[in-house]
Amino acid sequence: MRRKIVAGNWKMNKNVIDAQQLMIQLLSYKNSNTTNCEVWIAPPSLYLMMAKDIFEKDEIGVFSQDMSEHESGAYTGEISADMLESIDATGSLIGHSERRQYHGETDSHCNRKIKLALDKGLIPVYCNGETLEQRKAGQHFEVVKNQTEVALFTLSAEEIKKVVIAYEPVWAIGTGETATPEQAQEIHAHIRSIIAAKYGQEVADEVSILYGGSVKPDNAKEIFSQLDIDGGLIGGAALKLEDFSKIIEGFNS
Repeated sequence: MRRKIVAGNWKMNKNVIDAQQLMIQLLSYKNSNTTNCEVWIAPPSLYLMMAKDIFEKDEIGVFSQDMSEHESGAYTGEISADMLESIDATGSLIGHSERRQYHGETDSHCNRKIKLALDKGLIPVYCNGETLEQRKAGQHFEVVKNQTEVALFTLSAEEIKKVVIAYEPVWAIGTGETATPEQAQEIHAHIRSIIAAKYGQEVADEVSILYGGSVKPDNAKEIFSQLDIDGGLIGGAALKLEDFSKIIEGFNS
């Protein structure tokens, strides 16, 4: 069975008091409700140790929003895999569309980060997806195929089973636009078929693929019911417990 996951990417939001309050609220919700999926958050790096203190029993996974491709050294402002391992972080987002857009991150960078994360026992959440221009040009299948191959295909079969993929239709992030459940399923199935062609169907069937495009309380259940969609990477809706909890409940029967 593939793991089912709802992960919240807080991006650059919340002061320390508000962040602590939301973490405590989320922990209380998790402890008071039966959830049919794993719950993860990726708060700003400043709050990672606070998150680990609050979620000390690992009820909720704690991820960084990025990590360096370098093991250590003179890389001001970067966070290493060793640092994340040392605070018992669960893993890291890698290759988010905003890192690609604003910081020039490439799939080759992602590949190096993913390998480092795996070496340190961290879960890499590899983000990929096409822009609006690429989708309009009918290039979305090829774009996602190339991203997947460059970032992941140097891994062994055992390693790739430990990677979580988050498909982000870039045109649907923060815009209010959402791919239809059928469009999302189509791309998720495509990604799984790419992995199956390289590693075999049995391996591909173990890889969790999340949808990262404007999942909301009112569409979560329909999106999560799709065959190849194993959860969501949630942005703005993860900043309010009321919305985030309703998305988590999208996995309730």
